[in-house]
Amino acid sequence: MIPITIALPKGKLLEPSIKVFDALGLVPEEVKDAGRRLIFKSSKHALTYMVVRPSDVPTYVEYGAADIGIVGKDMLLELEKDLYELLNLQFGYCRVVVAGPRESVEPYKNEDLVKVRIATKYPRITEKFFGGRGIHADIIKLYGSMELAPLVGLSHIIVDLISTGRTLKENHLEVIETITDSTARLIANRASLKLKYDRINDIVDKLRKVISR
Repeated sequence: MIPITIALPKGKLLEPSIKVFDALGLVPEEVKDAGRRLIFKSSKHALTYMVVRPSDVPTYVEYGAADIGIVGKDMLLELEKDLYELLNLQFGYCRVVVAGPRESVEPYKNEDLVKVRIATKYPRITEKFFGGRGIHADIIKLYGSMELAPLVGLSHIIVDLISTGRTLKENHLEVIETITDSTARLIANRASLKLKYDRINDIVDKLRKVISR
Protein backbone atom coordinates (compact mmCIF):
# COMPACT_ATOMS: atom_id res chain seq x y z
CA MET A 1 0.00 0.00 0.00
CA ILE A 2 1.34 3.43 -0.97
CA PRO A 3 2.10 5.46 2.19
CA ILE A 4 0.32 8.80 2.68
CA THR A 5 1.15 11.59 5.11
CA ILE A 6 -1.73 13.81 6.27
CA ALA A 7 -1.35 17.23 7.90
CA LEU A 8 -4.10 18.01 10.40
CA PRO A 9 -4.65 21.49 11.90
CA LYS A 10 -4.43 22.17 15.61
CA GLY A 11 -7.28 24.05 17.26
CA LYS A 12 -10.95 24.10 16.35
CA LEU A 13 -10.59 22.12 13.14
CA LEU A 14 -8.66 19.22 14.68
CA GLU A 15 -11.55 17.29 16.22
CA PRO A 16 -13.85 17.42 13.16
CA SER A 17 -10.84 16.61 10.94
CA ILE A 18 -10.14 13.48 12.98
CA LYS A 19 -13.84 12.55 12.86
CA VAL A 20 -14.04 12.52 9.07
CA PHE A 21 -11.02 10.23 8.77
CA ASP A 22 -12.28 8.12 11.68
CA ALA A 23 -15.53 7.63 9.76
CA LEU A 24 -13.40 5.91 7.12
CA GLY A 25 -11.79 3.70 9.78
CA LEU A 26 -8.39 5.28 9.13
CA VAL A 27 -7.56 6.80 12.52
CA PRO A 28 -5.44 5.01 15.15
CA GLU A 29 -6.71 5.42 18.71
CA GLU A 30 -3.75 7.52 19.86
CA VAL A 31 -4.64 10.30 17.37
CA LYS A 32 -7.96 10.76 19.15
CA ASP A 33 -6.13 11.68 22.33
CA ALA A 34 -3.25 13.56 20.74
CA GLY A 35 -2.12 15.54 23.77
CA ARG A 36 1.22 17.14 22.89
CA ARG A 37 2.29 14.53 20.35
CA LEU A 38 2.69 15.87 16.83
CA ILE A 39 3.04 12.77 14.69
CA PHE A 40 1.20 9.44 14.61
CA LYS A 41 1.55 6.40 12.38
CA SER A 42 -0.91 3.73 11.33
CA SER A 43 1.08 0.87 9.84
CA LYS A 44 -2.14 -0.99 9.07
CA HIS A 45 -3.33 1.76 6.71
CA ALA A 46 0.11 3.08 5.67
CA LEU A 47 -0.83 6.51 7.00
CA THR A 48 1.12 9.10 8.96
CA TYR A 49 -0.71 11.96 10.66
CA MET A 50 1.01 15.25 11.52
CA VAL A 51 -0.65 17.80 13.81
CA VAL A 52 0.54 21.34 13.02
CA ARG A 53 -0.56 24.96 13.28
CA PRO A 54 -3.40 25.72 10.83
CA SER A 55 -1.36 28.39 9.07
CA ASP A 56 1.46 25.86 8.56
CA VAL A 57 -0.63 23.13 6.95
CA PRO A 58 -0.43 24.62 3.41
CA THR A 59 3.36 24.97 3.71
CA TYR A 60 3.84 21.34 4.78
CA VAL A 61 1.67 20.25 1.86
CA GLU A 62 3.21 22.59 -0.71
CA TYR A 63 6.74 21.35 0.04
CA GLY A 64 5.73 17.69 0.16
CA ALA A 65 6.31 17.04 3.86
CA ALA A 66 2.63 16.03 3.79
CA ASP A 67 0.79 14.59 0.79
CA ILE A 68 -2.60 15.96 1.79
CA GLY A 69 -3.95 18.16 4.56
CA ILE A 70 -6.94 19.96 6.00
CA VAL A 71 -7.03 23.74 6.30
CA GLY A 72 -9.55 26.57 6.38
CA LYS A 73 -10.32 28.35 3.11
CA ASP A 74 -9.29 31.62 4.81
CA MET A 75 -5.72 30.32 5.10
CA LEU A 76 -5.67 29.21 1.46
CA LEU A 77 -6.76 32.65 0.30
CA GLU A 78 -4.27 34.41 2.56
CA LEU A 79 -1.22 32.25 1.90
CA GLU A 80 -1.76 31.50 -1.82
CA LYS A 81 0.37 28.35 -1.82
CA ASP A 82 1.05 26.24 -4.91
CA LEU A 83 -1.14 23.21 -4.25
CA TYR A 84 -4.43 21.58 -5.19
CA GLU A 85 -7.72 22.18 -3.39
CA LEU A 86 -9.53 18.86 -3.65
CA LEU A 87 -12.67 19.00 -1.56
CA ASN A 88 -14.87 21.29 0.52
CA LEU A 89 -15.30 19.31 3.74
CA GLN A 90 -18.21 21.52 4.83
CA PHE A 91 -17.29 21.90 8.48
CA GLY A 92 -15.62 24.71 10.42
CA TYR A 93 -17.82 27.41 8.87
CA CYS A 94 -16.59 30.95 9.55
CA ARG A 95 -16.53 34.32 7.82
CA VAL A 96 -13.76 36.78 7.09
CA VAL A 97 -15.38 40.13 7.80
CA VAL A 98 -14.80 43.86 7.98
CA ALA A 99 -15.84 45.06 11.44
CA GLY A 100 -15.69 48.23 13.48
CA PRO A 101 -17.26 50.23 16.34
CA ARG A 102 -21.05 50.24 16.39
CA GLU A 103 -21.25 54.01 16.18
CA SER A 104 -19.07 54.17 13.07
CA VAL A 105 -20.59 54.40 9.61
CA GLU A 106 -18.26 52.41 7.38
CA PRO A 107 -15.25 54.64 8.10
CA TYR A 108 -13.38 53.56 4.97
CA LYS A 109 -16.07 55.42 2.98
CA ASN A 110 -15.51 58.62 4.97
CA GLU A 111 -14.20 61.23 2.51
CA ASP A 112 -12.35 63.03 5.34
CA LEU A 113 -9.98 60.08 5.75
CA VAL A 114 -6.85 60.21 3.59
CA LYS A 115 -6.47 56.48 4.12
CA VAL A 116 -8.03 53.90 6.37
CA ARG A 117 -6.04 51.97 8.97
CA ILE A 118 -7.00 48.32 9.21
CA ALA A 119 -5.76 45.82 11.79
CA THR A 120 -5.77 42.20 10.65
CA LYS A 121 -3.98 38.88 10.54
CA TYR A 122 -5.03 38.65 6.87
CA PRO A 123 -2.97 41.35 5.11
CA ARG A 124 -3.18 39.73 1.66
CA ILE A 125 -6.95 39.22 1.75
CA THR A 126 -7.39 42.74 3.13
CA GLU A 127 -5.16 44.38 0.52
CA LYS A 128 -6.94 42.59 -2.32
CA PHE A 129 -10.40 43.42 -1.02
CA PHE A 130 -9.81 47.12 -0.46
CA GLY A 131 -7.45 47.51 -3.41
CA GLY A 132 -10.15 46.08 -5.66
CA ARG A 133 -12.36 48.95 -4.53
CA GLY A 134 -9.69 51.57 -5.10
CA ILE A 135 -9.37 52.22 -1.36
CA HIS A 136 -5.90 52.93 0.02
CA ALA A 137 -5.48 50.90 3.20
CA ASP A 138 -2.77 51.20 5.82
CA ILE A 139 -2.66 47.59 6.96
CA ILE A 140 -1.41 46.78 10.46
CA LYS A 141 -0.51 43.10 10.98
CA LEU A 142 -1.62 41.70 14.33
CA TYR A 143 -1.66 38.13 15.61
CA GLY A 144 -4.38 38.31 18.24
CA SER A 145 -6.87 40.45 20.20
CA MET A 146 -7.92 42.12 16.97
CA GLU A 147 -10.97 43.66 18.60
CA LEU A 148 -8.79 45.87 20.77
CA ALA A 149 -7.25 47.79 17.85
CA PRO A 150 -10.17 50.14 17.00
CA LEU A 151 -11.04 50.58 20.67
CA VAL A 152 -7.66 52.15 21.47
CA GLY A 153 -7.21 54.04 18.21
CA LEU A 154 -4.67 51.73 16.60
CA SER A 155 -6.96 51.21 13.62
CA HIS A 156 -10.25 52.49 12.24
CA ILE A 157 -11.57 49.00 11.51
CA ILE A 158 -10.47 45.36 11.51
CA VAL A 159 -10.60 42.39 9.16
CA ASP A 160 -10.99 39.19 11.13
CA LEU A 161 -12.34 35.65 11.10
CA ILE A 162 -15.54 35.10 13.06
CA SER A 163 -17.94 32.25 13.67
CA THR A 164 -20.75 33.53 15.90
CA GLY A 165 -19.63 37.17 16.17
CA ARG A 166 -20.02 37.02 19.95
CA THR A 167 -16.56 38.44 20.67
CA LEU A 168 -17.25 41.41 18.40
CA LYS A 169 -20.48 42.20 20.23
CA GLU A 170 -18.82 41.91 23.63
CA ASN A 171 -16.35 44.58 22.51
CA HIS A 172 -19.03 46.85 21.01
CA LEU A 173 -18.03 46.11 17.44
CA GLU A 174 -20.25 45.00 14.59
CA VAL A 175 -19.84 43.41 11.18
CA ILE A 176 -19.81 45.99 8.41
CA GLU A 177 -19.63 43.46 5.60
CA THR A 178 -18.46 39.94 4.78
CA ILE A 179 -15.43 39.49 2.55
CA THR A 180 -15.66 35.72 2.17
CA ASP A 181 -17.01 32.56 3.77
CA SER A 182 -14.62 29.87 4.96
CA THR A 183 -14.92 26.14 5.58
CA ALA A 184 -12.37 23.34 5.94
CA ARG A 185 -10.81 22.15 2.69
CA LEU A 186 -8.84 19.05 1.74
CA ILE A 187 -5.66 20.04 -0.09
CA ALA A 188 -2.93 18.05 -1.85
CA ASN A 189 0.68 18.42 -2.91
CA ARG A 190 0.90 18.66 -6.70
CA ALA A 191 3.56 15.97 -7.12
CA SER A 192 1.86 13.66 -4.61
CA LEU A 193 -1.42 13.87 -6.50
CA LYS A 194 0.31 12.66 -9.66
CA LEU A 195 2.49 9.98 -8.07
CA LYS A 196 -0.10 8.73 -5.58
CA TYR A 197 -3.25 9.55 -7.53
CA ASP A 198 -5.15 6.29 -6.98
CA ARG A 199 -4.55 6.28 -3.21
CA ILE A 200 -5.41 9.95 -2.75
CA ASN A 201 -8.40 9.77 -5.08
CA ASP A 202 -9.74 6.78 -3.12
CA ILE A 203 -9.56 8.83 0.10
CA VAL A 204 -11.25 11.80 -1.61
CA ASP A 205 -14.10 9.61 -2.92
CA LYS A 206 -14.68 8.10 0.51
CA LEU A 207 -14.59 11.50 2.23
CA ARG A 208 -17.06 12.85 -0.31
CA LYS A 209 -19.50 10.08 0.62
CA VAL A 210 -19.04 10.76 4.35
CA ILE A 211 -19.78 14.49 4.11
CA SER A 212 -22.78 13.93 1.82
CA ARG A 213 -24.58 11.71 4.35
